[in-house]
Amino acid sequence: MTCHQCTKEALYKCSVCGQLLCGEHAQLRTVCLPCCNKSEIDYTIEKTPEREKASIREFVKRFWGEEEQLTFDRKFLVSELPGYVVKVEERTVGFISFATADNAMIIVALAVLPKYQGCGIGKHLVSKARKEAVISKKKELLVSTSNDDLPALGFYQSQGFQVYEVKPNVIAEKHGGLFKGIGNLPIRDELRMSKKL
Repeated sequence: MTCHQCTKEALYKCSVCGQLLCGEHAQLRTVCLPCCNKSEIDYTIEKTPEREKASIREFVKRFWGEEEQLTFDRKFLVSELPGYVVKVEERTVGFISFATADNAMIIVALAVLPKYQGCGIGKHLVSKARKEAVISKKKELLVSTSNDDLPALGFYQSQGFQVYEVKPNVIAEKHGGLFKGIGNLPIRDELRMSKKL
């Protein structure tokens, strides 16, 4: 799936018209609830089976351009982490991966294909991670995002997360300099968020 304005991979879906967009062509604006394209779809969620590692690698490369994620000063190979996958008619359309750290569980990566965004899948995946954290007797659920990813920032705040720390220039240093992100914002900082359990 490519952006309807260029040939780059689509990462988002317009909440008004439903067109698929890359990060460069996604724009942030205020939209009323009736304009949000919320449709009901049938999906299943299951713990990530071994056979899904290739799908997870493809998702991670598509959404972040690399298989390894740096978050909370740790590097993770996302496809090797525990998590959940979402399927629509046997096709993987999203996933969440997480790791433990002291008294917390870290959401390392969460992605849903643009066509299926806005249907409650991300919320359901976060709920699954929260349940895993509670079972593991963790005190909080952690997640981080880049400073340009305002859709992710808004999503996690709507799920009860609160920004508690900004790590200036972490992402820029990892990639050897600044590059453009969503809405052409420079990507540089890691925003760390927490949800108490």
